[in-house]
Amino acid sequence: MTPQPIWHPDSLADRLPFLRRRALLLAATRAFFAARGYTEVETPYAVTAPGEEVHLSAFATERIGADDSRMPLWLHTSPEFAMKRLLVAGAGPIFQIARVWRNREGSARHATEFTMLEWYRPGASMDDLIGEVVAFLRAVLPPVVTSQGVTTSLAEIDRLTVSEAFARDVGADVLATAEDAPALAAAAAERLRDGEDWEDLFFRLLLGRIEPKLGQAHPTFLTHWPAAQAALAQRDPTDARVAERFELFVCGMELANAFVELTDATEQRARFMADRARRHALYGAADWPLDEDFLAAMEHGMPPAAGIALGFDRLAMIASGADRLDQVQWLPG
Repeated sequence: MTPQPIWHPDSLADRLPFLRRRALLLAATRAFFAARGYTEVETPYAVTAPGEEVHLSAFATERIGADDSRMPLWLHTSPEFAMKRLLVAGAGPIFQIARVWRNREGSARHATEFTMLEWYRPGASMDDLIGEVVAFLRAVLPPVVTSQGVTTSLAEIDRLTVSEAFARDVGADVLATAEDAPALAAAAAERLRDGEDWEDLFFRLLLGRIEPKLGQAHPTFLTHWPAAQAALAQRDPTDARVAERFELFVCGMELANAFVELTDATEQRARFMADRARRHALYGAADWPLDEDFLAAMEHGMPPAAGIALGFDRLAMIASGADRLDQVQWLPG
């Protein structure tokens, strides 16, 4: 049977209950941040450099000037770098509900074009941000939520470190075996695959053995990631092996990624260069320049801050009980 076109009235009727819940969620989100003194901002979607994340694939575009001059641009994969420029400028606590684009993505939980909620609070610690996330979830969601067959109560939260998760579910000391793929494989009783390095094995174990157990009965905050897996986060002042990063899981889905933000421009440049080299080795040379303007802003001085990127479409799935991302998008691609 030929699927109905997305514009067909019956197609919209099937999605409309989820979409109306999404609209209420959007209003509640803006109200939450306004009440906490945040300013909503808007930053450009087309940028000269979309970031240095190793495994993200950006959309290319072009700006043509009135004089027919041409400048290559990229649709951003996150508003993060623009928002941090605003922190440098003194914007204070800010949030943005932005459309973002990531190539080579697509599943019941992924889309190449989707909506991201990001917010940044100067002076906040990781504990401060976790507390604010919990308050946000409880303000905009019902006490018990269900999506994709998983029911989660917001009455309590679970919190564990990456090291604790590996010890519990893998039986390995992930920090003691950092960057040593054979040692991690032996500890996990896994065969190291051809060409598999430590990072590859780390994520295979994380995705296969740990993540399926997160965000089930209660939301789970997975904290204190190995420093190599947090290129934009501060190292923990009490343990330099880990960074002040957390991911949030609700209804079995990864919902958000957060950092206590790195503010050292020299360290940021070094991490960017390392990520560019790894991306070059895996996927070929980058087509965009290093974001020197962002690094100049960092050198000028970014205030200590914590920030988070939360998948708004996934939040809408959780709020509405939807099982697929396209159910909460008005015109899914």
